[in-house]
Amino acid sequence: MPVEGISHITLMVKNLDRTANLFCSVFGAEQIYSSSDKQFSLSKETFLIVGGIWFALMEGPPLSERSYNHIAFKIPVSEFEDYKCRLEAAGVEFRQDRPRIQGEGRSLYFYDFDNHLFELHTGIIGERLAAYDRK
Repeated sequence: MPVEGISHITLMVKNLDRTANLFCSVFGAEQIYSSSDKQFSLSKETFLIVGGIWFALMEGPPLSERSYNHIAFKIPVSEFEDYKCRLEAAGVEFRQDRPRIQGEGRSLYFYDFDNHLFELHTGIIGERLAAYDRK
């Protein structure tokens, strides 16, 4: 029997408030819980909902190095520039886009304050596969 879906994604972050603010200002996340000074898990935590997905931010050391492993969020192509402006205002570091072929969508790659890589992408898998078939 296959899994039902993603339960949640947990990210270790140095500063819970700063990362929660980034998620809220850029992704439109809804913060639904903060442990404040309480600790029920490995460390203090904040829960957010982003696009229907539960993100658990836990206080801890940032990633020591960057990689291409990332979480990609779907955004409308009509809002691409708006998201870019939000990211610039948040002061995140952009990662150069990878080479693209016509029809696979546009992307904004950026690192949060703890070396996690995120992507905001305008395409869907069907469009990407169709673009690959045309090559």
